[in-house]
Amino acid sequence: MIQGPGAWEEDYTRRGILWNGATRDLPELPSGSRILELGCGNGKTVRAMVQRRWDVTAIDFSSRAVAYCRRVFSDPLNGHAVVADARWSPFKNAVFDAVFAIHVVAHMHAPDRRSIAAEVTRLIRQGGLLFFCEFSTKDFRFGKGYETEGATFRRGTDIVTHYFSEQEVADLFSGLTPVSVSTHEWAMRVRGIDLIRSEITAVFTK
Repeated sequence: MIQGPGAWEEDYTRRGILWNGATRDLPELPSGSRILELGCGNGKTVRAMVQRRWDVTAIDFSSRAVAYCRRVFSDPLNGHAVVADARWSPFKNAVFDAVFAIHVVAHMHAPDRRSIAAEVTRLIRQGGLLFFCEFSTKDFRFGKGYETEGATFRRGTDIVTHYFSEQEVADLFSGLTPVSVSTHEWAMRVRGIDLIRSEITAVFTK
């Protein structure tokens, strides 16, 4: 099943800004580093990136998301946002010092996840880095909704979410060398009940 921008376009049209709050714990990279963020959404992470004085390229296949994200770039020298698909991007080989894939790969089915992994490997320069983050199979939402394929669920809309294991993340980016792959868990209290959130974060190098 090929995932397209339709469901996201509808969500941004209906709800407007989807992602708020501050992004913390960005890695230390030199000023001027060429950065690509996949699935930039309305620019939540980009807002923190431009403060680091990186040269940021942000892409999303939702034109409405990109329109929101462009508002973050008050200075065009800080970068730009473009409508593009992470599976088949328009960029030349080995042009980015780092690629960020934060809660974007999971919204694809297996063939498309593999396409993104191959594209990331192509785009990162030798010695460059990939920063990855997605929910794990230990997250409280794992198993909720209609299962479209193994460990991939659709809840309420046509947007799917895949839940990863650490080994699966390492296998997905087998064209890169893992620096670290780890699981982080915390409790989210909802209506007096502690629900476990669980993310896998990983860093790879080329």
